[in-house]
Amino acid sequence: MFQLNLPPYPIKITEKGDKRMIFDFLRRKYVALTPEEWVRQHFVHYLVEHKGYPKGLLGNEIELKAGEKRLRCDSILYNKLAQPQMIIEYKAPTIQIQQKTFDQITVYNLLLKVDYLIVSNGLQHYCCKMDYPNQKYCFLEAIPDYQNL
Repeated sequence: MFQLNLPPYPIKITEKGDKRMIFDFLRRKYVALTPEEWVRQHFVHYLVEHKGYPKGLLGNEIELKAGEKRLRCDSILYNKLAQPQMIIEYKAPTIQIQQKTFDQITVYNLLLKVDYLIVSNGLQHYCCKMDYPNQKYCFLEAIPDYQNL
């Protein structure tokens, strides 16, 4: 797989038929090992092990409904009241992060109205804090530690 701009962790990979599977410690099951999933697993481990995010407040592959349309957030951080606080969108390392990636996460945020948005392809990471009263957002220099949210 790809070398990422994220710390390594003890990866669990298995084979199921002709498919490689990676263990998702949030969903507690093996899932198909795609380049995007490789980024997701590294990123959630980074948040939990290096940034102090509680594992129990993170969720992967969260479905949203907008009328008849079904959307899927890659990861969501919830606060202690089970309200969404952060949306995280992943792309494969070969996918350059562009405006359409931010447009995609913004659509999710129209439904959830979170405090933070993160986009990562495993090589580049962008985090912004929402400023709803002034109808803008501010890009942060680094992913904040959980205690600083």
